[in-house]
Amino acid sequence: MLGPAYNHTMETPASFLLVGIPGLQSSHLWLAISLSAMYIIALLGNTIIVTAIWMDSTRHEPMYCFLCVLAAVDIVMASSVVPKMVSIFCSGDSSISFSACFTQMFFVHLATAVETGLLLTMAFDRYVAICKPLHYKRILTPQVMLGMSMAITIRAIIAITPLSWMVSHLPFCGSNVVVHSYCEHIALARLACADPVPSSLYSLIGSSLMVGSDVAFIAASYILILKAVFGLSSKTAQLKALSTCGSHVGVMALYYLPGMASIYAAWLGQDVVPLHTQVLLADLYVIIPATLNPIIYGMRTKQLRERIWSYLMHVLFDHSNLGS
Repeated sequence: MLGPAYNHTMETPASFLLVGIPGLQSSHLWLAISLSAMYIIALLGNTIIVTAIWMDSTRHEPMYCFLCVLAAVDIVMASSVVPKMVSIFCSGDSSISFSACFTQMFFVHLATAVETGLLLTMAFDRYVAICKPLHYKRILTPQVMLGMSMAITIRAIIAITPLSWMVSHLPFCGSNVVVHSYCEHIALARLACADPVPSSLYSLIGSSLMVGSDVAFIAASYILILKAVFGLSSKTAQLKALSTCGSHVGVMALYYLPGMASIYAAWLGQDVVPLHTQVLLADLYVIIPATLNPIIYGMRTKQLRERIWSYLMHVLFDHSNLGS
């Protein structure tokens, strides 16, 4: 039976203190400037993508709809952590309430779970577009897209809710200093007066299974895509298909490589990976994909680049005409 030390209601701290990046306190100001710049780029870039796709009825095909949702998820992920991180690095305002901490943790991990599902659906979209072009509109109907989106969201909620519950119901009867720059679940679990292994193991196994299965299906999709592409007689068609897929592959690499490196670095512990490296990896993971995704898609997708440029010119000239 659990003793008094496991009485959650009695041992719940009012707030936690986020350290930032341990060992790099002298660089906090430069980190704050860098993070602020990346956050502004992420907000502007993803907002422009969402607005450009939303306002253009000719861009409501599946690929652009999924890209629009991906941009919105990137905004949620970055906004969940970056403003607080910048506050810590700039002013030393490290306090975060218990409820706000676990709300932050839930939304960060929910966004990452949704994003891996979106990358899978985008790979499936490219597979259908290239391998079964004549059946594209029949396969990816609005109903199918809605069903896929709901399945992604439900899967993410089912995966993340138990983790959030497990960590938030641990007894915190000791230090309330989180050796991290946001409420990352392993850093929180290590503060508990109970064994953190169950929640950490759940996170490791759950994320490995989810990401592993998604990557396997994505890899299978792209193997079939490459076979179809290199079977085309026209070199121009081959290059066009490869260029279209190149942006997706770049975004996937940005998401999966640092994400899994961050998870396994935290699991291995500071005896193998220095603590400041673990925290820095986790920090960059939530902001770098959100910053670079719109740049990659904007540069590699000609139709989207043209639509964004047209939208920006429209906004700028409309404002200048109003001003005159």
